[in-house]
Amino acid sequence: MFDIGWSELVLIGVVALIAIGPKELPGVLRMVGQWMGKARKMAAEFQGQFQEAMREAEMADLKKSFDEVKEAATGFNPLTSLQKDVSDALRVDALDKPAETSTTTTVEPPTTPTTPEAPTPATFMEAEAHAAANEPLAITREVEQAQVAQDTAPSEAIKDAKAS
Repeated sequence: MFDIGWSELVLIGVVALIAIGPKELPGVLRMVGQWMGKARKMAAEFQGQFQEAMREAEMADLKKSFDEVKEAATGFNPLTSLQKDVSDALRVDALDKPAETSTTTTVEPPTTPTTPEAPTPATFMEAEAHAAANEPLAITREVEQAQVAQDTAPSEAIKDAKAS
């Protein structure tokens, strides 16, 4: 900060010795030393408070960042959301309550079950034709897949037979 060399200090000392005098010079030097000590103490205290304020500002920023991360982490808890989903799925409250009906709608009388029609001879003939062909009556997709599987099955069956 100040660049004072030995030559400047000697010059200041000679001028102080001439101006103040040898009798009062030790008291003046002591007072100047005390002022310099107070100034250094105040400068160190100010610097310490400034550094502490900087640390607090950094800590506040760090705490804010940490709180944001913590909030994001607590918001994303897979176990909590999984437990909530499972408890919602297992809730049987709706099953125990009677069905809510609105008072403005009219209640229809329950329908009586009807008996199916008696089978006709044509239905028996169709069932016998399918039974002779060893295929189900209404499932046609399985028959097509079974035929495709039978086309590829002989080569695999031969491999399995040779392996055993």
